[in-house]
Amino acid sequence: MATAACKTCAFYEDHVANSAHQLDDAGLCRANPPVTQKDADSRGFWPVVKSGDWCGKFSTVFAAE
Repeated sequence: MATAACKTCAFYEDHVANSAHQLDDAGLCRANPPVTQKDADSRGFWPVVKSGDWCGKFSTVFAAE
């Protein structure tokens, strides 16, 4: 079984986070929709997580469509 950590989760994206800045030891969690912002014309943001974090939605594969 894979270690339950964001870096090994199917929903983790090791990528730049909603800006041009690189993240050290972090990425984006794609398990849920982007988080909305308080301004109506602002776009949502994907949650930024550390690669060693984990949650109850951890999965090594995507569910069948």
